[in-house]
Order: sequence, then structure tokens, then C-alpha cells
Amino acid sequence: MPLLMRPLWVLSVVSEAYPLVKTGGLADVAGALPAALAPEGVKVVTLMPGYPAVMAALGNAVAHPPEPLFGGEARILAGSARGLDLLVLDAPHLFARAGNPYLGPDRRDWPDNARRFAGLALAAARIGLGALGGWRPHVVHAHDWQAALAPSYLRHAAGSGARPASVVTVHNLAFQGWFPASVAAEIGLPPEALEEAEGGHHGGLSFLKAGLQVADRITTVSPTYAREITTEADGMGLDPVLRARAGVLSGIVNGIDTREWDPARDGRIAVRYGPESIAARGGNKAALQARFGLEADPRAPLFGAVTRLTGQKGSDLMLEALPSLLEAGGQLAVLGSGEAALEAGLRAAQAAHPGRIACTIGYDETLAHQIQAGADMLLVPSRFEPCGLTQLCALRYGAVPLVARVGGLADTVTDATPEAIAAGRATGVVFAPVTAAALAEAIRRAAGLYRDPGVWAGIQAAGMRADVSWREPARAYARLYRAMAGG
Repeated sequence: MPLLMRPLWVLSVVSEAYPLVKTGGLADVAGALPAALAPEGVKVVTLMPGYPAVMAALGNAVAHPPEPLFGGEARILAGSARGLDLLVLDAPHLFARAGNPYLGPDRRDWPDNARRFAGLALAAARIGLGALGGWRPHVVHAHDWQAALAPSYLRHAAGSGARPASVVTVHNLAFQGWFPASVAAEIGLPPEALEEAEGGHHGGLSFLKAGLQVADRITTVSPTYAREITTEADGMGLDPVLRARAGVLSGIVNGIDTREWDPARDGRIAVRYGPESIAARGGNKAALQARFGLEADPRAPLFGAVTRLTGQKGSDLMLEALPSLLEAGGQLAVLGSGEAALEAGLRAAQAAHPGRIACTIGYDETLAHQIQAGADMLLVPSRFEPCGLTQLCALRYGAVPLVARVGGLADTVTDATPEAIAAGRATGVVFAPVTAAALAEAIRRAAGLYRDPGVWAGIQAAGMRADVSWREPARAYARLYRAMAGG
């Protein structure tokens, strides 16, 4: 950091952050980015809800005076936990609920989610305007729909005092925070803000739409996805808004925490290894086959998947392509959960092909590391993918990613064409269009490459050399923040 560069303060507003609370990649990004930004002179304070797990981890917190918030009292607790500098919205009537942060025991959305996450956004706006002893961040960074009303509350706040700049990051446009228009009165949206959030042909209002219309900048998590979401095909009803704001929309590809994901130091895997000792991965393959009850065959191409079992992730395509995988002599180990029909389909495939196909329904962080370390290839056949983190972990671990040519997958994996192989640039197998037939052909192609040990080792080595860290993304975010804050 140049000696004369002033520290720049960012308030990151997010509904989950690893390792405190995690349901998906959003948490990984929110948990890793603050440390990556520190060398760039950016100081990040993360505002998140006071879920039980967060409250339990928070140490030596300073409590600010309570204020009314949507039917109860809320206070801000300032402290730290698990390496994050935190502001926690302690609002028991909204967040003192165990389990999934968004879903109740019946696996349906909490009926008051509009008030819960509008409360988070309103707290962010109050902090941005100096409610905590006059401290003001230079930038308020709202992640996804759960925080996207923060720029709206900032824009429409009473008074004409200085306001921080605002940016909304879209981690997945499929989740837009749609609610009945009647909730506007409950969450204090003024008429002009309600107009920005109105849902058009969808009816109701959208938290994300409101934020996209008024934020100073919009980012998403890969350059290709930034282009895709301005099209009618991939804009999910918000493409007119995104096209209108294309001048402030950009894509910054995600990274991963390379301390957390490091095969040379990973205590979760059977055998540690690095780019110079890729052959040692064989011990992890044997351990993974034993863990899943697969045949102990070192020559069989072992495909892995760590995924949500949904249509977006192409899990149905994976099931349709299983005959080609089996014909190629392959095995499959899947870790994931999601749609009941897809879970049932995997269980049925496991029963029909014992020793060749196996699944674990659910999520287990240790097992995710073991799949990355032991699988020969990682399947990511997503129909759309804003960025994807699992393929970045695969590159880091020498598990060759087999991905659809969409979003961040297209931006981070170089297809193993003959030219790319010869140049030493190939890092995976990329297919299009996103169909079961194209996936099946990609599986056959990957199995053929696997059977050429020299070519395969070159692809693995190129992937392990790829920079999948937060270094370059953090620099891009720092440039964005400083431009927004006037340098």
C-alpha cells in the first residue's frame, strides 16, 4: 500500500459469512474478502444479523443503545469473531432462531423475511449516516437481495447530509427478494422507493430491483455473468433495469481462501501434496473410493460433484448422462442436497450401480475437501453460474473441472483443446450447449484425456498453477471502492 494512501472504510452488509453462518458461496465470499482487502488499504467492517451462532461467537462486544425496529427493539453490537470485524444487528424478534437463516422448520421461507432483511438494510443505512457515534464508512457494500434495500434507504433518508457511496453485488440473480406490495408499509419504504421496487409483470416488490435502480455501482461475480444478465435470456426479468444501468455494471470474478483450500497443508485429506507432487493424489483417490464404498480401482476415472441438487446446477443433466459415464468406465461420488426428485434419482442410481455410483445427501465441509483431493474430475454442469467456487477449489486441488460454458465457469476454466494442451494452458473440459447430450460427450472426452497420463498431468499442473486467490479480485474491488469514494 502506498505510504500516502488513506485507509478506506467499507461497511459490508451480508446475511451470512463463513465460518459463522454458511448456506452457500455468498458466505465464503463475505468471509474471505475482508482479509484480502486489508493489503489494499481497505478496512472492512461486516454488518450481519444476530443469529444464535453469530451471537455465540461474538467476543468482547460493545453494545450501542437500542432503537425501535419493525415491531421490537434492536441494538448494534460491535466486536469481532473468527477473524472478522463485526457489527451485529441484535434483534431477537427477527433473528433469534436456530437453523437455516432463511427457512423455518418446515423448510419454507420465514413469513417475516421481508421485515428481517429490510431491518438489516435499514440498520446499514443508519450506520452509513453516522448513527454509531458519527463514524461513517466511505462505501456501503450490499450483498444480494437480503441487503439490497440499503442503498434505497440511504437515498431516501431524511436530511441532506453526506451519504456514503453504495454498491450492490449480485451473487445470484435468481434470488431477488420478491414480496407482496403490502410489506412496503411495514418496512417504511416511502412512495418513491416503492416505485423503484415495484415488480412489473411479477407483481409485488423486489428488494434487489430497488437496490439495482439506485446503487452508485453494481457488480456481479464474473465478467461473463455481468454480460449474460443484461440479456432477456438470462436477465430473469431484471434485464431492462440492468441494461439501463449497464454503465455502472461490472463483473469481478471471485477467488477462494487459499489458506483454507491448500492441498499441501489440508488436515482434512488423507495425503497432502502440491503441484510438484501430484502423484500423491492417488492416496486420496483410494481413501475417497473407500469412504464412498466404490470399487478400489486406481485406473477408473473418478468423477466427483459437490453441489446443490437443483436444476440450476444441472443435476438432472448429470443423472441423464450417467450411462455415458458408466460406459467410459467411470465412477461417481456426489455430495449435495436439494430437490427431492434429484436426491431420489441419485439414491436410485447408487442402488442400481453399487461400487460405481455413490452419494452422500447433505453437506460436510471435510468431505468436500476429500472429494476435491481424491476425484480425478469435478462435474459442474450448471445451466447458469454467476461465478462458482467449486471449480476454483478443483483447480487448486488438481481435480480437473468439467464445466458448462456459462458465467464464471467460462471465465475460470480453459478448455482442453489440442491447441490449449500444446500451449500448456488447458485446465479443464468445457462444454456447450448445456444439454445432457453435450455433457455426455464432454464426459467421454474427459475420460479419453484421462487415459493419456502425460496429457492429464499437464492439465492438472496448469490448473494447480492458476491463481484462484483473492489477490486480483481484491485489487479490483479496491479500485472500485476508491473510484466511488472519490479517490
